[in-house]
Amino acid sequence: MKQGIHPKYEESTVRCACGNSWTTRSTNPDIRVEICSACHPFFTGTQRVVDTEGRVEKFLAKYGMQGQEKKQAK
Repeated sequence: MKQGIHPKYEESTVRCACGNSWTTRSTNPDIRVEICSACHPFFTGTQRVVDTEGRVEKFLAKYGMQGQEKKQAK
């Protein structure tokens, strides 16, 4: 490898907009992100399916699945 052409790979701090921060290694000394695993809805369990047009209910009504329970085989 040639000397002096590669950036320094050093410890850097990652800061999220929610206030969470952690250290990692990178060529950038300071990394700022908008969303992380501590505040992302998928990872926090607050993600919801928003059905504003009623598509889910329309599908269930079309195929007669509204209020239908699974039948157990004997």
